Amino acid sequence: MDLEDYLPRKGDDPLARLLTQDLGPLSMAELESRVAALEAEIQRTKAKMESAVNHKANAEALFRK
Repeated sequence: MDLEDYLPRKGDDPLARLLTQDLGPLSMAELESRVAALEAEIQRTKAKMESAVNHKANAEALFRK
């Protein structure tokens, strides 16, 4: 897959800006900090996804009774 496959269609989207940012000028410390922040965001996003799945399952179980 190309990078464009992951880019949102809106040009002003923060994710699009993040994915296309030039990493060349960043120092090793800045790159490490960026990776740590991105990993934390991945965990936050996965937790939200899990919460949404659990919420949906709970709602479906409630209405099946």
